[in-house]
Amino acid sequence: MQIKSLNTGQPTTIEWKGKKVETGIFKYPVEGGIFLGKTDVENDHVMDRIHHGGNDKACYLFSADHYEVWKKMYPDLNWQYGMFGENITISGLDERDYYIGDVLRIGAVTVQVSQPRQPCFKLGIRFNTQTVIQKFIEMNEPGIYIRVLDPGSVYVNDPVDLIERQHNSISLLEVWKLLYGQNPDAELLQVALNNPWLGEGAKRTLRLRQGGK
Repeated sequence: MQIKSLNTGQPTTIEWKGKKVETGIFKYPVEGGIFLGKTDVENDHVMDRIHHGGNDKACYLFSADHYEVWKKMYPDLNWQYGMFGENITISGLDERDYYIGDVLRIGAVTVQVSQPRQPCFKLGIRFNTQTVIQKFIEMNEPGIYIRVLDPGSVYVNDPVDLIERQHNSISLLEVWKLLYGQNPDAELLQVALNNPWLGEGAKRTLRLRQGGK
């Protein structure tokens, strides 16, 4: 795996249901490196700190390999990396290969898989249609949120390697199916909630699916 693009966004004001909302979803490729900090990417702008940024969602990874299918579905968009709001676009990234808690090295930076991305209306704003939310869910390719264990800078063409596998953990896509699948398995749902590496954002949604327990 290898970094194809590094992407950051400036604050953008949009109108949503009659109200003005600031968002950082409009991310575009940048030259040079970006610094991955403990709670966010330096010089990126996270406007909604409840649902984005923080220790569990310091940086968002998405696969460059997914882009071609999406380009065919939405051919009229101005396509470039960063369209999904990802900070790092990576060639060869496959969500099926990862477990919550897995540790990766991105260039010289050490990070940990924390949860899949949960799409919201702002992705629909970027795509000019809210129907993209359901399509994103159906694709089962949500990208990966990471927590940064060892802050530092990363650069285009840096390698991305799995360096520690959490074999006894729940897989990223098992969490995804618990979040969005019909009739989630109650036992597996509890396993996910007990997982020490799963991000709190995903756990909040899973508690709702469990019935608020």
